[in-house]
Amino acid sequence: MEQQLEELKVLVVQADVKWEDIDANLNHFEELIANSGESFNVVLLPEMFSTGFSGNAQQLAEPTTGRTILRIKNWAKRFNSLVVGSYIAEEGGLYYNRGFAIEPDGTSHYYDKHHLFFGWEKEFFAPGKERLIFSYKGWNISLVICYDLRFPVWLRNQNLEYDVMFCVTQWPVSRQQILETLTQARAIENQAYMVSCNRIGIDGNMIKYIGGSQAVDFNGKIIDRLADSTEEAKVITLKKYPLTSNREKAPVWEDAEKFSVLND
Repeated sequence: MEQQLEELKVLVVQADVKWEDIDANLNHFEELIANSGESFNVVLLPEMFSTGFSGNAQQLAEPTTGRTILRIKNWAKRFNSLVVGSYIAEEGGLYYNRGFAIEPDGTSHYYDKHHLFFGWEKEFFAPGKERLIFSYKGWNISLVICYDLRFPVWLRNQNLEYDVMFCVTQWPVSRQQILETLTQARAIENQAYMVSCNRIGIDGNMIKYIGGSQAVDFNGKIIDRLADSTEEAKVITLKKYPLTSNREKAPVWEDAEKFSVLND
């Protein structure tokens, strides 16, 4: 039987991303994880952590058997942790901004970004059609990617399907307040923890990012926030009991409208 954890320790890895340099990024993020000096159950990486937010999909895309996922599986086993992030994937001649959640035993969960950012992301990538919710060590987990955060219907936690949502992002500083406000709003309306991981630095399109990765509780309270424009790997602890207690004492989720999302 899988170990059930009352506390989930999430290592949020906020870092610069070298533009379109997969090997350099894999090596750098591995070093940050290895040198964190803390114990953890989950590693959370930024969106497209191995390439930057690039539309150069034809040259950068990999299958799930490629070097990025092979390295992630190695990290999951080495650090005995769930490893979560996204990368540029290719499947069936199409390209995806693909989220991954890889368990220590190699069990793999994937989510293709549903809401593609207006402009070039829609030109080069195909949208995913299915949400991802899975169980890990007694926690029900959802994974979404960046722009998805703006769309509450897609993220709606009907019947308390998930306990924590991980949002991996490359969200620019020009819209930083939106990122942090939406993270709090999604946590409150879904009575769940929200943890975001954003990058820092300047990408190949000269877009600036300051990070501001954070964990928010079910009441919208910020549990912890990483420093602006600072590269760090920091453990944030999520506790199960306050969450379940809140849901029992204030069962607002029971009054939510029931609906289904239909996709072409």
